Amino acid sequence: MDDISVLICDDSALMRNLISRIIAETPGLSVSGKAMNGQFALDKIPVLHPDILILDIEMPVMSGVEFLHERKIRHWDIPVIILSSIATKGAAVTMQCLELGASDFITKPNGSVSSDLSSVSEQLIEMISSYGGAYARIHGKNPYTPDFFMHQAKMRQAELFVAKQKGGSPEAVVPKTAADKTELHPALWNTPEKKEPAVIEPLRDGGPIKLIALGISTGGPNALREIFKLIDPHLKQPILVVQHMPAGFTSEFANSLNRICPLTVTEAKDGDKIEDAHIYIAPGDYHIFVERSVMGPVIRLSHGAARNGHRPSADVLFESVAKEYKNDALGVIMTGMGRDGAAELAEMRRQGAWTLGQDQKSSIVYGMPKVAWELGGVQKQVSLDAMADEISALARTHSF
Repeated sequence: MDDISVLICDDSALMRNLISRIIAETPGLSVSGKAMNGQFALDKIPVLHPDILILDIEMPVMSGVEFLHERKIRHWDIPVIILSSIATKGAAVTMQCLELGASDFITKPNGSVSSDLSSVSEQLIEMISSYGGAYARIHGKNPYTPDFFMHQAKMRQAELFVAKQKGGSPEAVVPKTAADKTELHPALWNTPEKKEPAVIEPLRDGGPIKLIALGISTGGPNALREIFKLIDPHLKQPILVVQHMPAGFTSEFANSLNRICPLTVTEAKDGDKIEDAHIYIAPGDYHIFVERSVMGPVIRLSHGAARNGHRPSADVLFESVAKEYKNDALGVIMTGMGRDGAAELAEMRRQGAWTLGQDQKSSIVYGMPKVAWELGGVQKQVSLDAMADEISALARTHSF
């Protein structure tokens, strides 16, 4: 197997070293080089041929935004992950970077807080394995799949689980034998075998589509841009979206989508009346769900416990739609690692709702839609380039 090679571009030596350490400690990844600004990155890419670039925004000589402009001029397709600050200005510039072709972003780790660094590590590895792995395969390499890196993450969680049970440090309780593994919670370390799709017999026939619910994760920012710029401008149904994204960014993300979408796109607010032809983006760090009221259906937000490791969680949204709309809805699950949304999309299908899932070939990570398919929750798998037309066609054909 080939390593996924990473070029790190940041003017902070501390940040370069932190990111390098995360990569160096992860089997299947390697650091091809480092650069202290965008100009150095431009010079090194033709020499080092990395599979992915981790890029800071604010740097002397050439900033991240300036680099992305130059990358576009040179017609380079190397994926770029932005290192972003969480400030409001950082969110706006981050969205500008996505508009210029960056694949995704991650907030900068705080090296002084180990838990923060651990959380960022998992996200960073997920993005590198997903975007960098896809690029490497296109260019003739044979890297590990995202499932391999997910399994490593589960094993790490298992080590932490054992450490907590024994009251020791994770390093002292790393499972090394089959006997050791019997102490682990099976869901944390077992890699499920490939399953044939389950068969769900809906309780009722599909009805008129009154609401569309969409769940998406890794690969989502650009996928949603592609879908919403091509969505039917005459679409009547409201669309509620869970995109796994940190707090502080979803408002700017909604604004960036609103600039290219023929429908109105806003960040959802608690108590919003759900209006036709309107797209609502779940705010970062809040679950979103629907609730019936005297005035009609409204949006509710919750800061409840994370579900499937996420807040917002697609499962929370889909669960409420299955309860409140039953067969009068369309559920869509798209690219993303893990299984968020899969179980409750299956419940939507059981209630008679229409459902779609992104296909494997066009998914950055075929995780969430794969599990939903295996659970029987997906009626039809659709490629990304056909998703806008498929959603629009279903909404027109089964309009209320």
